[in-house]
Formats: sequence, C-alpha cells, structure tokens
Amino acid sequence: MTAITDDLPARLLHEEREGWDAILARRAGDYYWRTMTRDALLVLPGNVVARDAVAAFFEALPQLDSYELHDPAVIRINDRAGILVYRLVTRRGDETVETAAATTYVFQNGGWCVALHQQSPV
Repeated sequence: MTAITDDLPARLLHEEREGWDAILARRAGDYYWRTMTRDALLVLPGNVVARDAVAAFFEALPQLDSYELHDPAVIRINDRAGILVYRLVTRRGDETVETAAATTYVFQNGGWCVALHQQSPV
C-alpha cells in the first residue's frame, strides 16, 4: 500500500483488484484480515461479515473462477477516504453473478484499508 496521491481512482482500483486476486488465489482470509479496519464489514447478499470472521468466511466459500470490474467510479470523501463503486461480474463453474459493488477505503497506518465493502444484486 502506498501514500495518498492525486491519482485516487487508480490507487483504489489497484487495491480492489488486489483483494479480488487474493480471493482467486484462496488467500482472501489473510488478505482481508490485514487490510480491513478493525470495525470493517463485508455486506454481501445474505451475509454481513465482520473482520474477526473474515478468514472462516472465505475458507468456506467455493473456489471463484474469475471476476471482472466494470464502470468503476470513485467518490472522494476527503484526502484520507474514498469509495470505489463498480459493476462486478463473478464466475464460479457455470454460474455467472452480476452485482453492484462499493468499497469504502480509508488511509490509516500508512496504507489504504477497507472500511466497508457492499455487494447488491442487480
């Protein structure tokens, strides 16, 4: 994770892709444990997952085959927080799921951290 720059959209998109790449590589539990704020939540269809439960949550998920992020947009809250909003397409076997996604990032302890991630069916 790096310092704040004027290129906030590129930085937050990079952070988001790192998270999805960790999910594909089955490293999501460790990745999100390190990159979520202490009180962060993942708000997903049918689930709300706190940081303390993130490792077990990702361990129990079936393997994801691929993901695509479309139409990303960034809402700058201030110089230490922003929200990345995008359309997400995931594939697992023959199943394709499309959701609207938003991740709120805050800059703390020298890096960008996930404060909230939400996915809603479209």
